[in-house]
Amino acid sequence: MKPWKAILPLMLSGGLVACSTTPTETPPPVEPPAAETTPETPKTEPAEPEVKPEEKVTEAKPEKPEEPVKETKPAEKPKPAPVKSDDGKLILGEQEYVRLMDMKVTTKARIDTGATTSSLSAVDIVPFERDGKDWVKFKVKHDGVESKEVSMPVDRWVKVKQSSSEESDKRPVVVSVIKIGDMTSKTEFTLADRTHLKYPVLLGRSFFRDVAIVDVSRKYVQPKPTK
Repeated sequence: MKPWKAILPLMLSGGLVACSTTPTETPPPVEPPAAETTPETPKTEPAEPEVKPEEKVTEAKPEKPEEPVKETKPAEKPKPAPVKSDDGKLILGEQEYVRLMDMKVTTKARIDTGATTSSLSAVDIVPFERDGKDWVKFKVKHDGVESKEVSMPVDRWVKVKQSSSEESDKRPVVVSVIKIGDMTSKTEFTLADRTHLKYPVLLGRSFFRDVAIVDVSRKYVQPKPTK
């Protein structure tokens, strides 16, 4: 008998035994365990280091000795401008206030060093005779101010030649009392209509020759006289 014929029945019986022991149901496939996940943590940027301001180091200066407190004197008030000269004469500016005592009028006057005689603005001039002497009545009028009618003796008559005409004008001259500053004095006035001029009174050299000096750089040096 050939050897392979004897081995064949053994191989067949082994195959049957294997088929009978093999289970008919195949177990479910086992899933691999899920990998554990950890919650994500937000990424945080590293905090910038706090920058501290640079500290300035100042060197301590040596203390100065305290100075003694100086007493301050109150400011001195400026001295008022003089109204009289060293020899007692009045100082007159280019313009001053005067009081016409006989007419009871206070008004402005111009001090004119070029004029010889003083002049007074008068209107309604009427000459007349009293006790054999020349008299005149008139009113002082200028810039809205008008006095009552005044009668005064004529001291003399003067002839005044007009620049615009060859004819001369005869004008009365009276002596009247005026007050300027603290001085009351008599002086001559030529009566003329000065309503068209700026000042009703012009004071010439015959008034201030011996009693006053004139500083044309000043005005209203003397206080305004009261009644």
